[in-house]
Amino acid sequence: MKFYIHYYRHDKKEVQHTIEWIRKKLPEYIKDENLGIKQILRIEGEIWQRFYENFKYILPEDFILNKRVKRPPDNPINALISFGNSILYSKTVSQIYNTHLNQTISYLHEPSEGRFSLSLDLSEVFKPVIVYRTIFDLVNTKQIQVSKHFDKKYNYCLLNEKGKMIFIQAIEQRFESVFQHTKLKRKITYKSAIKIDGYKLEKYVVEGIEFKPFSLKNMI
Repeated sequence: MKFYIHYYRHDKKEVQHTIEWIRKKLPEYIKDENLGIKQILRIEGEIWQRFYENFKYILPEDFILNKRVKRPPDNPINALISFGNSILYSKTVSQIYNTHLNQTISYLHEPSEGRFSLSLDLSEVFKPVIVYRTIFDLVNTKQIQVSKHFDKKYNYCLLNEKGKMIFIQAIEQRFESVFQHTKLKRKITYKSAIKIDGYKLEKYVVEGIEFKPFSLKNMI
């Protein structure tokens, strides 16, 4: 919600319909305490779809997202999302190593010995504030441009080396940027926030303490 309000206050009034949906409809979807994982993932899918639909109000026309395509990404914005998510997953894996959690045991994404699925779970709440804020900042300030920073082929599109360098530098700065955490009452980095979520999940598993993942409400 805070993410949308930021853009609403910066003259992106078109996101108002999504704000109203989050306020009125989303609570109705999630009020059932017996929701299964499949139902939760369907709700999550609708949230992401509504999020993507707002890109046309936030980004220039050549970065509009018609459909989320992952493997391989088929246009510049999909390329940025996939690259940013891969970096976030990798960073989350490294932070989970600070805990005693098993990287292959997850609670939403299907567990698998062949992948670190727990990082997919823990990283979800950080995508808007780390990956997408990095993308929006780079695109809207024209530090990343379609004509300069992408290699396009017949059915896929990837960042070129110069584009990757710009993106990596920006997202690393984002990981290391500091905010005041309202509950901890001290300043921490986004990278530390990921690690703290790992600790909180570990406490839930070991001690039964309720796990409340990172939220933009934790920020000042």
